[in-house]
Amino acid sequence: MLKKNFLFTILLFSTIVYGQSPLLNSSQSNDLISNFKHLSSQQLFDTANYYYGKNSTDTALVCYSLFINAPVKDADFEQQKRIIEAYNKTASIYYLMCDYRSAYEFLIKTLLLCEKYNNTFYEPQIYNNIGYIYHRFNQYDMAKLYYLKALDLSKDSATIVILLNNLGDIELRAGRMDSALYYLNKSLQMSKQINNINSHVILNTVASFYQKNKQYDSAYYYYQLSLDETRKINRVDKEAEYLSTLSKLFFETNKIDSTLFYIDLSSNIATKNNNLRILAENYLTLSKIEELKGRDKNALEYYKKYVTLKDSVFNTEKFGDINQLQRLYEVSKTNQQIEQLVIEQQIKERTIHYQKIIQLITLVALLSVSIVLLYIFLQKRKLNTAYKALFEKNLEIINLQENSPKKYKKSTLTDNMQEELLDKILILMEDTSIVCDSKFTIDKLAGLVNSNHTYVSQVINTALKKNFRSFLNSFRIREAQRLFSEPEATKYTIESIALRVGFRSQSAFYDAFKEITGVSPNFYLKSMRKHGETV
Repeated sequence: MLKKNFLFTILLFSTIVYGQSPLLNSSQSNDLISNFKHLSSQQLFDTANYYYGKNSTDTALVCYSLFINAPVKDADFEQQKRIIEAYNKTASIYYLMCDYRSAYEFLIKTLLLCEKYNNTFYEPQIYNNIGYIYHRFNQYDMAKLYYLKALDLSKDSATIVILLNNLGDIELRAGRMDSALYYLNKSLQMSKQINNINSHVILNTVASFYQKNKQYDSAYYYYQLSLDETRKINRVDKEAEYLSTLSKLFFETNKIDSTLFYIDLSSNIATKNNNLRILAENYLTLSKIEELKGRDKNALEYYKKYVTLKDSVFNTEKFGDINQLQRLYEVSKTNQQIEQLVIEQQIKERTIHYQKIIQLITLVALLSVSIVLLYIFLQKRKLNTAYKALFEKNLEIINLQENSPKKYKKSTLTDNMQEELLDKILILMEDTSIVCDSKFTIDKLAGLVNSNHTYVSQVINTALKKNFRSFLNSFRIREAQRLFSEPEATKYTIESIALRVGFRSQSAFYDAFKEITGVSPNFYLKSMRKHGETV
């Protein structure tokens, strides 16, 4: 019952203010409430949007009111968006009814909901609508402030077009023509690019610009364009406004018949749609016409009607209420910010506490892992040292076995034969083309000196105290040293040198070079280059 009375109060608010019923009587409002109260939340919202799009503001307002006051437990993201949109469109309906106080009140509530739900999508629209209200009361600086705030937040091209137009209109009314032209040109260009359905608004403002500059032909042309666009989208409220504006153009050019014609068209539409602001402006123009014709009595009657409607629409007390609402909103916003700061501080303190615990746990874990890794590293190094010592010991045993005279005790090779065979081997090893062949083996060497594997091995082991691999590597490394000393050595890489002297891998070359020369190939090559530069 309370909810029903609340809705009825909303529907009859305009009757109390204006002394007439622009929407519905008691019986009609009760019928509407009965028809829609059984609908679900989603159905109410969709129905409200349908009637809003059809300009049936009375039915739309009932549905939005039912939707807004429906009980909601935990609104999800989509429901939050619907609630915000319902509040915003309710404000728009009150704006069209010229009930600017109610419009402003709902816009403030919408802003608070946006902050509550952390939804910034509707904020540009809301700030734009607040700007409209200040604009309507000729508070141009405040209107511009909200338009610029909306423009700064807006990412939607269609909204940006309207905001640029609104700024152009503000600058035009304030007499700042260059600035007005700048905003209007930007708005018109962007509107053409995106094929904006609100182009009629921009065209009408452009027409006002030309009218103020007394370029009446251009003004009339753009007024007609704006009317055509308005009729295409069935915006009767705007059609009434543009027809009224067009009548003022003809009055300004002393074409009274045309003025009366357009006033008649405008007033008929405004009356049907209860657009009191347009009716008031039309009465003022009619008063001026009667005064011009010398019919002072008629002029006074029209002026009385204008004043009556003007006082209803632009009541200064209402504007004072709007300013009070603004102050209340700022106070409410400040309180919310303080509460939010307190909550954020509590969260921050808890976060810091938990971070310290996590850091301590992480530090202990890292220390434990470091100790384990250090232990593994030390054990591995100890094991590698043991393996290396064992390998060197085995290598020493093998060398001792190879160089041991016992190995060749049964050999029939005499001392003279050994000397002769050694000479042949040393002469042959001077041939780098043979020595630097990667496939060169002790068997190939034995064949080239007309001997056998055993005799060649015995001569190298006993006479030179080396095994065949060390013996061969000494000649290959000597050749590598020669190549490093050549002037064109800079053209070669160490890897290419290693391959040229018979090594199959770079690592084997490195090991052999360092074993024989005592330094690495890199160091040796740098020394040779430095010596060459010095010379």
